[in-house]
Amino acid sequence: MNLLKKIRLEIAVNDDFVEPTIQAIVKGAKTGNLGDGKIFVMDLPQCVRIRTLERGMKAIN
Repeated sequence: MNLLKKIRLEIAVNDDFVEPTIQAIVKGAKTGNLGDGKIFVMDLPQCVRIRTLERGMKAIN
């Protein structure tokens, strides 16, 4: 049994960048072979930038 090394990326983007981000990851990672991975898209209920205390989409920019 061959075990493949795995990596986990967590990326937060504004709504306008979800699809371009997915396409960029697929373009860079897709080999067509077993182990290419998966992309999970989830809502981010809240984000706070510690330095400025900005919240929501402003904190992600």
